[in-house]
Amino acid sequence: MKAMVLDRAGDVSTNPLQLRDMPMPVPGAGEVLVKVRVCGVCRTDLHVVEGELPGVTHPLVPGHQVVGLVAQLGAGVDDLKEGDRVGIAWLQGTCGTCEFCASGRENLCLRARFTGYQVDGGYADYAVVPACYAYPIPPVFSDEAAAPLLCAGIIGYRALRLSGIKPGQRLGLYGFGASAHIAIQIARHWDCQVYVSSLKAEHQALARALGAVWVGGAQDMPPDKLHGSIIFAPAGELVPPALRALERGGTLALAGIHMSPIPILDYDRDLFGERVLRSVTANTKQDGLDLLREAAAIPIQPHTVRFPLEQANQALQALKSGSFQGAAVLTF
Repeated sequence: MKAMVLDRAGDVSTNPLQLRDMPMPVPGAGEVLVKVRVCGVCRTDLHVVEGELPGVTHPLVPGHQVVGLVAQLGAGVDDLKEGDRVGIAWLQGTCGTCEFCASGRENLCLRARFTGYQVDGGYADYAVVPACYAYPIPPVFSDEAAAPLLCAGIIGYRALRLSGIKPGQRLGLYGFGASAHIAIQIARHWDCQVYVSSLKAEHQALARALGAVWVGGAQDMPPDKLHGSIIFAPAGELVPPALRALERGGTLALAGIHMSPIPILDYDRDLFGERVLRSVTANTKQDGLDLLREAAAIPIQPHTVRFPLEQANQALQALKSGSFQGAAVLTF
């Protein structure tokens, strides 16, 4: 099979991914082999490729927003059949026995495995996933539209939940890439007023088109206090102004897996008034199921840009520069 392989971390400008022939993976007990049809390109992929996340074993096939068809069943799989359309997301397995797994917080499991990070992912013709982590894709979505939902959508959905935002309240979004452009559609469905801060003029334009009531620059102060906010941009310098923009008792959720250093916070100015600062760590399986169900009911309409598999480096370069709106997907 063809795959884009990372032999060593490097700046995406150096084209670190190489197109290569690899042996077809074989599904083990409880697993399925998936023929990949599309794979979304995520900022987490960029962090993996450029070496900003620890513990990567090379060579590695990145990619964790996979949509494809079940091609082969491993032993003991009886709830899927060949030809079923499924998605593969970031979280691919946990221990199942620790206190986090036992309490429905498997995203915090210390023995969790992640697609395209510790396990080969979807920048390839085929990928393997445990059957219990293969998400059924609602028929309302094309392959291309479904791919960004499997991380950008799921993480945006979990971040909305952890921000504490309620229907009708004021929500702030900092950074307006793949995840934020899905989150705003859910928030608008909840009748929230959405305030967007973003660097790029084209991203600001998309935010307005998707219903933002206010759009400003990256660190501009919104005109109204916000009940909850999410920072999608990996920029720690946004944390203090985002906290200051919160209403008393509001929550700021940090949705990225990696972030630049956060400046020193002033307790009285930035946190007092029971403002809450919290991180978002991966997702539970239930987050994924809930997001796909709600996205289909709305229905969410992701904005996507196509790249062929062999242009994965160029897709990551475009992601890093912010030169497209919405989400990039690799096509096969």
